[in-house]
Amino acid sequence: MLQTRVDSGLDGVIVADTVMSEVDGEAGRLVVRGHGLEELVAHRGFEGVAALLWTGHGEGGGDETAVREGLAAARVRAFADVPRLLAATAALSPIEALRVGIGMLADSDPMPHHYLVCGAMPVFLTALLNARRGLSAIAPDPALTTAQDFLRMLRGQRAGAVFEKGLDTYLATVADHGFNASTFTARVVASTRAGLISAVLAGLCALKGPLHGGAPGPVLDMLDEIGDAARAEAWFDDAFAKGVRLMGFGHRVYKVRDPRADVLKAAVATLPSTAGRLAFAAAVEKGAIAALRRHKPGQRLETNVEYYTALLLEALDVPREAFTALFAVGRAAGWCAHIFEQEKGGRIIRPQSNYIGPRPQ
Repeated sequence: MLQTRVDSGLDGVIVADTVMSEVDGEAGRLVVRGHGLEELVAHRGFEGVAALLWTGHGEGGGDETAVREGLAAARVRAFADVPRLLAATAALSPIEALRVGIGMLADSDPMPHHYLVCGAMPVFLTALLNARRGLSAIAPDPALTTAQDFLRMLRGQRAGAVFEKGLDTYLATVADHGFNASTFTARVVASTRAGLISAVLAGLCALKGPLHGGAPGPVLDMLDEIGDAARAEAWFDDAFAKGVRLMGFGHRVYKVRDPRADVLKAAVATLPSTAGRLAFAAAVEKGAIAALRRHKPGQRLETNVEYYTALLLEALDVPREAFTALFAVGRAAGWCAHIFEQEKGGRIIRPQSNYIGPRPQ
């Protein structure tokens, strides 16, 4: 007889040991391989965080220069697949099309697969977005970092150091975050030895959901609908009366403010012509927190990463429909790290269920 206590969300259930990251929900702290988030993004870009996560696992792990070169080579390699990808995905959204692109990568490809998937994502995504605007795909420049090259391929020219730094900060910030839904999904698939590409694809599918990586776009929809900070209080009261879910607030683990929100808010503040938009968003945020206190007094709901992600990606001229796919560009580094860790020491993940259906007579 199995235990009858069921936790459908696995809250508090420890399924593995990990050296990748720790999410301290009570203190509002994120630690990535021994480094606090604020210190990490101040001194390392996306390639540096990827190298840190991959330390002891896979080619280039621990060597930022090697990782930068490996990802650059993978971008060049992936560009050859762009015509086939565009031909197959004309009617799909960016995240659906990216899902197809990763699925097209072969398990037999000789390039190290963590480089292959992490290099392919920015190339595929910019090509898909350009095609939606009637523009040709732009070949990657292997001399650039992932953030630099993404913005160049999207815009047709270098974006400027402050914008490139903003995107680099974002990709580094979201690279890993404990056993979130998409990372756990990737580890489950990795535990079957299906291979890194299949595990990353599974993680991408989990990230697509609006309760996980699909929320930043709706944050902007909410801000647009509010329109004026003076309308925020009435808008939130009406939203709660209608049972509307507030995007950008509340987190499954954090019981205080998400530390990533402050990192990304600071990144927005460095970009030109964002002061008015940032002030408006901050005022709306204040109104949202006050409304949450009134309407949900027993819950600890604070600003999460998606709120200022929306502001940052908007300021970088990334289309809203691409926000979740760009999230995947950063998170793929963490997925790969967890896949390595799971394959190295983990058993197949096979939980039990509590059967409550009918019994044979």
